[in-house]
Amino acid sequence: MKFSHFLHFAKFGIKTILFRKKEPILGTVIVTDKCNLKCKHCSVNNITAVVHPYDQIIKEMKMLYDMGVRILFFCGGETFLWEEGGHTLRDLVIEAKQMGFLIVNVVTNGTYPINLPEANLILLSLDGDRERHNAIRGDTYDRIMENIKNATANNICFYMAINQINKNAVRDVCETAKELPNVKAVSFNFHTPYPDTADLALSKEEKAECCRTIAEMKRGGAPVFNLVSAFPYLINNSFPTPCHQCVVVENGKISTCGRCIDVPGLCEKCGYFFVAEYTLLFKGKLKIVFEMLKTYLKYI
Repeated sequence: MKFSHFLHFAKFGIKTILFRKKEPILGTVIVTDKCNLKCKHCSVNNITAVVHPYDQIIKEMKMLYDMGVRILFFCGGETFLWEEGGHTLRDLVIEAKQMGFLIVNVVTNGTYPINLPEANLILLSLDGDRERHNAIRGDTYDRIMENIKNATANNICFYMAINQINKNAVRDVCETAKELPNVKAVSFNFHTPYPDTADLALSKEEKAECCRTIAEMKRGGAPVFNLVSAFPYLINNSFPTPCHQCVVVENGKISTCGRCIDVPGLCEKCGYFFVAEYTLLFKGKLKIVFEMLKTYLKYI
C-alpha cells in the first residue's frame, strides 16, 4: 500500500471514530447477477441475469467516488461474465484506478481465465478441498486450480464461505493458499442464512471450532487475511450491524452494508467477517485497529 493511501485511510478512520461519522469508505458495484454456476449456498444468482450497461456502471462508480468511497469492489453473479459494448471487466478495473479509487478488488468464482494484474486483490471463491468444493459448486475445482496456475499476477485471495458442507475443510484451504504462488491470502466468512439456505448455517459451537482452526493456521504461518481479534464477536454475533462505512450499488439502488439488509432479521445473523472487522474498527476497538493495520499493510 502506498504511504499516501495509508494516510488517507488513517485520516478517515480517526475522523470516523472521533466524530462517529457514518460516511462510507468501501463500496461494491454489482455488475451483473448472471452466473454460470448454481452454488448450493447462494441466494443471489440469476435473479434477473441482467448484464448492466457500461455507462450505468461508470455512473455508479462516479457516484460512489463522490460519496467518499476509495475502496471499490466489483461483484456479481460472476463478474467475468460482464462484457458490454466491447468493454470487459479489466476495462472497469483500469477505469476505477484512473478515476482515483485507491484499492480496487474483484470477486469471482474462478472458473474463467484470470487476467487482472491491475486489481489489488481478486477474491476467488474456494469452498474446501476438491470433494467439498465440488459438492457446493459443481465440478469446478480442477478448472479453478488451472486458472490460478495460469493467472497473470499473484493478487489472488481465496474467499471461503464456511457452511455445514465444508466446515471441516478450513485447514485444507489454508494449506492450499500456502502452496500456490499466485495466491496471496485466504479470507473467510460464515454462511449468512438467507431463508432458502438456512439449513447450511453453523451453530455457535461450530463457529467457535472453525475460528480455533483459523487462528491456529494463522499462527502457523498460513496467509489468513481475517482478524483473530474479531472472532469472539463473530462467534456470538455480537458486533454492530449494519456497517455504515460500506455500501452496495446494484442497478442504481444503494444499500447500506449489503444487499442482505433488505431481508428481515438477516443482519442479526450476519456471517461476513469484514462487516464485523469494519464495524469494530470504526467503534475504536484498539486490538482490531492494530491487527488490521498489520494485516492490510502485509497483503494490500
